[in-house]
Amino acid sequence: MAPQRFQEQFEQMQRSMPDVPLAMGPDDSAEFVYEKGVVLARDGEEARLVEDRVREHFTAFTGLTADHVRRAGPETNRSGITRIQVGDPGHGDRRGDRAVAGALRALREAEGRAGRRLVSRNHVVSIAVNCCPGDEPVPAPITGAPNPALVDGIYDADTAIGVLVVDTGLMRDYRSYPPLARAQGDAQLNECDDQGILQQYVGHGTFIAGLVAAVAPNTDITVRNTLNDAGAILESEFGEKLFESVDANGWPDVMSLSAGTSNGRTDGLLGVDAFMQELRDQRTLLVAAAGNNASATPFWPAAYASLPEYENAVLSVGALRGDGEYGACFSNHGSWVKAYAPGERLTSALTGFDAPVPYVYQHSTYDACRFGFAYSCTCQSPRHTGVLTEERETTTAKPDQVMFEGFAHWSGTSFATPVVAGMIAAHMTAHKETDPRAARTQLLSGNTEFAEVRGAHVPALRPATWRPVPVVQLTPPA
Repeated sequence: MAPQRFQEQFEQMQRSMPDVPLAMGPDDSAEFVYEKGVVLARDGEEARLVEDRVREHFTAFTGLTADHVRRAGPETNRSGITRIQVGDPGHGDRRGDRAVAGALRALREAEGRAGRRLVSRNHVVSIAVNCCPGDEPVPAPITGAPNPALVDGIYDADTAIGVLVVDTGLMRDYRSYPPLARAQGDAQLNECDDQGILQQYVGHGTFIAGLVAAVAPNTDITVRNTLNDAGAILESEFGEKLFESVDANGWPDVMSLSAGTSNGRTDGLLGVDAFMQELRDQRTLLVAAAGNNASATPFWPAAYASLPEYENAVLSVGALRGDGEYGACFSNHGSWVKAYAPGERLTSALTGFDAPVPYVYQHSTYDACRFGFAYSCTCQSPRHTGVLTEERETTTAKPDQVMFEGFAHWSGTSFATPVVAGMIAAHMTAHKETDPRAARTQLLSGNTEFAEVRGAHVPALRPATWRPVPVVQLTPPA
């Protein structure tokens, strides 16, 4: 049975994508979310093969016939992916989809002969799978300072490092925060609901851009609103959107991506395969979040860093807890995570500084860490009651509302990622390095700091201006 936070997040995704029936996978676990009744295949001959094999396979299923199998949308040009309907999307419930499972089984033999995957679920790629991202934002004093603090540095248009943030868009008043005055890109859509209350994940992209600007002032930051729909997008659309994100201004030096999904496999996402192949042949470095599931299961696209053909093109980033000495409770981990950076209770601009804006919490905090850690983590502190939790528990408790006036504290691998993207950019400026992939190698090989994550000693990238946040240790770390 999927845990409470995942159930709540699933409901939030379904509300934001009302025309796309969703299921949990695999089989009511908290690993990923996918579209019911549909699978993905590469355009052309492979798509036809998938259709034929699924039709043959489904003759053995009661209630499923060959008539269910058909193209579910136009073939794309850039990502090279076709959606194929293999069953009734309205059949069954959120606990899984037997038609999709049957379609995957139908291709196993053919995949074995081909030596590669031919079919895939259509996963939901999200900035938050079950941890929202690590927590929800908490107001920080308007008179305070970002953490990491602003690095002293001079902006030089001729040498500035191009950083592309693929996320939610920029808040309408983002330029009222001086470090973001030069940032450009897409606007955040639908900042507030009908009552003027900030919607969930609004400000995520602005917060990330603020972290990059703090660590690396000599940057040209562009933010794309690829993930405006509650921070989620179907895999079938994600590859195309990634291509669109680089089309307007060309491939950047560094791309910061704080989104992804697991898929139960070790060979990547079918829907982004074409984009990743093109990325591999560019000079851009993709810095990608490892995810917030407290899991060792590969999280894509970050886990491309573990594939030999992409190890120089992708840097996967996990999160350290507030003191920077151990992994944050929510952070994914494993050999595929190549570096860790502070990612708990960082401080950046959530909104602009023009006027206070209210926010109502969506998830309630826990009495103890939901991942079994025993320090003062973001699962339980600061305390608040949320809308989605109370809806599920049918209680009369009133959700907590707060006011944001600019700064916020927020946690997640979502935010460790732009810290590292900024450190790569700052290294390029300081060492007059023009190759971001070479800068990645230099930064990691020259790093002498480590942290402990699940018993392993891992590279820890801590910006010089980052200030540790005190941690109350209840028992030795998990």
